[in-house]
Amino acid sequence: MRRPVALLAGVLLMGALAVPASAASTSGGDEGFTIKDPRITESSGLAASHLHPGIYWTHNDSDDGPYIYAVDSRTGKTVATVTLRGIGTPRDVEAISIGPGNQIYVGDIGDNLDGTWPYVWIYRLPEPKVLQDQTVQATQYVVKYSDGARNAESLVVHPKTGRVYIIDKKENGGHLYEGPAQLSSSGTNVFKPVAAVDLWATDAAFSPDGKQLAVRGYFGGIYYAWNGGRIERRGRLNVPLQGQGESVSYSADGTKLMYGSEGADSSVEAQDAPGGSGASKSPSASGGSVVGGVGGGDTGDRFKVGAVAVAVVAAALFGLRRLRRRD
Repeated sequence: MRRPVALLAGVLLMGALAVPASAASTSGGDEGFTIKDPRITESSGLAASHLHPGIYWTHNDSDDGPYIYAVDSRTGKTVATVTLRGIGTPRDVEAISIGPGNQIYVGDIGDNLDGTWPYVWIYRLPEPKVLQDQTVQATQYVVKYSDGARNAESLVVHPKTGRVYIIDKKENGGHLYEGPAQLSSSGTNVFKPVAAVDLWATDAAFSPDGKQLAVRGYFGGIYYAWNGGRIERRGRLNVPLQGQGESVSYSADGTKLMYGSEGADSSVEAQDAPGGSGASKSPSASGGSVVGGVGGGDTGDRFKVGAVAVAVVAAALFGLRRLRRRD
């Protein structure tokens, strides 16, 4: 996804200076893995399989085609490529989520110019029971927002009700948009804002029990109690510093949050989920990163590296402003 030059420079600098992945993230499976498929260079969404333990579904951002990939978290290798049939040409695929009945939802909801397209699309297909390269019939839904076109990178499906939600991407915080109780493939599905979200959101995920909503951005994250869509902020998330943090998913058992990033050989890093196993390491309402004000690590080393990263980013932004003044 295109981003302002200054932001991109800052994100790349932070990625270069970020703390190396923890030892746990190199052990495979739900402790973290690296996506090794050379075709997957813009992994923008992540969803833990409901049918195949250890498998995560992902997709590229744009210019790839109607494909989703099943990645084995124990090896980082793609074990199945699924081609979606019965849809148009994807424009800017940003999110993936799995709802009740093992239905996969793919969000073609990106809009780089924040209002260029009067509508966006959601695709739905059954999760394949057999992991092999195949073509699967998908249903396409037309989506509009009640208050006008906007950019978004976060789509979630409630695991109990099957209702679909989108979070728009706004630098100063966006909103949670609620779709109709049932999506219609024959008409336009209007999504309406129901709650404010205090983050520049790049992805989100429901916990398997549907009681928590985790939202991540480039520099941190927040988790909310769901309360039927009347979300209540509970605390900050320990989001790892990544070059371009684009995705998040709960592990299938709900004990981990898996954070992904774009780029070739991109890593997926694991952190304890709030209320999951390893609760002593889980984030609290008062904890968080020194970067961006939300999320981040909980060690002295991460604090030091984060501080250096902020300083370098600030210097880079200052330099860019001076160059622009000269121009």
